[in-house]
Amino acid sequence: MDDSSSFDGFLAKKPYNPPSWASHLHPIPSHVFSLAHFPTPIHKWNLPNLPNNTQVWLKRDDLSGMQLSGNKVRKLEFLLADAMAQGADCVITIGGIQSNHCRATAVAAKYLNLDCYLILRISKDRTDKDPGLTGNLLVERLVGAHIDLVSTEEFIKIGSLALTSLLKEKLINEGRKPYVVPLGGSNSLGTWGYIEAIREIEHQVQTNSKEGFDDIVAACGSGGTIAGLAIGSQLSNLKANVHAFSVVHDPDYFYECVQRILDGLQGGISSRDIVDIQNAKGIGYAMSTSEELKFVKEIAEATGVILDPVYRFDVILSTQ
Repeated sequence: MDDSSSFDGFLAKKPYNPPSWASHLHPIPSHVFSLAHFPTPIHKWNLPNLPNNTQVWLKRDDLSGMQLSGNKVRKLEFLLADAMAQGADCVITIGGIQSNHCRATAVAAKYLNLDCYLILRISKDRTDKDPGLTGNLLVERLVGAHIDLVSTEEFIKIGSLALTSLLKEKLINEGRKPYVVPLGGSNSLGTWGYIEAIREIEHQVQTNSKEGFDDIVAACGSGGTIAGLAIGSQLSNLKANVHAFSVVHDPDYFYECVQRILDGLQGGISSRDIVDIQNAKGIGYAMSTSEELKFVKEIAEATGVILDPVYRFDVILSTQ
């Protein structure tokens, strides 16, 4: 028996061939790592009180792998392939104290035998205290991630790029070979994960002889998922209208984020022409009102689907 990593291609490094409709984008990734269970299913979401002649379907990226946090792993399949190609021995990323992206990066890095360094944003009054083992921190510490805490004020003042660059320089001086994964995995390379997701949806629609979807709706926390969905839908035969609901920052901020990603792909298209972004941050990131939590409970009782209290959305597909 050979020493391949699995029977079914899991953890395998594969050459990447883009969808034909995205082959003009540049640069095209050379390889991708198989880190998750794809394709994820699409099923009808029987929400109560829908308008007449409206159907809502869920693309269940939450089922891509319990520890890998849904949409995060699609980006990491491309980003960590690049890290391995560059000979990295560790990865650095940054996010909030309960960041799903940071948890997914820590787990995926360990799959590939890479050390993981996390910079986690926390309130100023807690930076000198051990944040404990709650939520995603438990998973990160179980897989041996190195954790640095930074106050929200310092995070805003210095910025995620500068903070990760400082840690990268420190690790290089220690003889390490770090690779920086950006906030949320959201850059032009990571967004190929959701260009690929559009190809997956397109194939699922064709396979099941469906007419397609009129709208795609998703939460927006760093911009990469929305950028991939929007340009993929625009270029493919899907042609669904893409709607994003920002869970932090204002829509103008994310239009600029998506535009930088599109420019990095030489897409030649305006973010404002291909995605509609609405403000949905409410009282603040990862903060829920009692009414919102009641809504999450009502939807779970009615449909069996449990919404994330931070992001509140999986990828939602609708037809009318």
